[in-house]
Amino acid sequence: MNAAVLPPRPRPALRLPEIQGLVSTDMEAVNRLIRERLASDVVLINQISEHIIAAGGKRLRPMLVLLAARALGYHGNDHLQMAAIIEFIHTSTLLHDDVVDESDLRRGRKTANALWGNAASVLVGDFLYSRSFQLMVELDRMPVMRILANTTNAIAEGEVLQLLHVHNPDTDEAAYLRVIERKTAVLFAAATRLGALLAGATDAQQAAMERFGLALGYAFQIADDVLDYTADASTLGKNLGDDLAEGKATLPLIHALGRVDAASRARMAKAIEQGDTDALPEIVSAIRASGSLDYSQHIARRYADEAIAALDALPESPQLAALRGLAMYSVEREY
Repeated sequence: MNAAVLPPRPRPALRLPEIQGLVSTDMEAVNRLIRERLASDVVLINQISEHIIAAGGKRLRPMLVLLAARALGYHGNDHLQMAAIIEFIHTSTLLHDDVVDESDLRRGRKTANALWGNAASVLVGDFLYSRSFQLMVELDRMPVMRILANTTNAIAEGEVLQLLHVHNPDTDEAAYLRVIERKTAVLFAAATRLGALLAGATDAQQAAMERFGLALGYAFQIADDVLDYTADASTLGKNLGDDLAEGKATLPLIHALGRVDAASRARMAKAIEQGDTDALPEIVSAIRASGSLDYSQHIARRYADEAIAALDALPESPQLAALRGLAMYSVEREY
C-alpha cells in the first residue's frame, strides 16, 4: 500500500517585529554609517539630511540588502556600506519627488522643500546621490557599480515617465506599471541582487533574489497607492488624496475609470486634470463601488506571491523566512 502523498509544508515567514529583531545589530551599524557619511562642512546639508534621516521610515530597502546577503551566507561587513548606499539613493529620490510633487508632508512631518525651499532640497538630493557613488567606488567592485549605475538611470527614467502621465486621465494600467517598475521596483531589485552578489552567490541565486526584489517592489508600491485612498491620514503620515492632488492616476483610479458611467468618468477625468481634491469623496465612492480597491489589492497580492515563489529554490534560513515575511507585510500594512 502506497503511503499518502502529503502536501508540501508551507515555508516559514517571519512577522515584522521578528524581522526587525533579526537585523537589529546590522541595522544599528547601518544607521551609524549613514549618519557618519552624511556629515558635511556645509551646515545646510547637515540640517536637511538630519531632518530626512530623523524622520525614520521603514528602512525597508537597506534591510533587503542585509537579509539577502545573510540569507546566502555572507559574513563580511561590506553589506553595511551597500545598505547605506541604497538608503542614500532612496532618500535623494524622496527629496526630488517632494519638489516635483509640491508635497508638504511626509512621514507625518513637513517636507524639506516646505521648510527650506525647492532649490535647497534639489541640491541636497544631488549631494546624497553623489555621496552614494562615493561609497560605491570605495567598494571597488565593477559589478556593483554597473548594477547601481543602471538602477539610478532607470529611476531617473521613471521620474520622467511619471511626469509625462501627470494630469492624464487616459493613463492605462500598462503605463502605470512601467512607471512603478522604474520608480520603485528596480531599487528593490538592486538591493536584493547586490546582497546576493556580495555573498558570492551563483548567477541563478542572484537572479532569484533580483526577481524577488522586483516583484516585492511592485507589490509594495501598488499597496501604497491603495493606502492613499483608504488609510487614516494620521497613520499614513501624509495627506490622503495626495496622488489625486498631484494628478497621478494610480491603479485604483485607473481601474475605476474603466468601469463607471460616462458622466462619472468625465467628472473623475476633470479632477485628475485639475488635481481637484474636492472631488475626493466622490472618487473614493466610485473606486469602492467599482471594486477597484479589491482589484488593486489582488494585483498587489499576486506580485507578493511572485516574490515569495522566487525564493523557493534558495536554501532555507531565518533570513529567507524574513524576506517572505516582508513580502507578506508589503500588502498587509496600514501605512
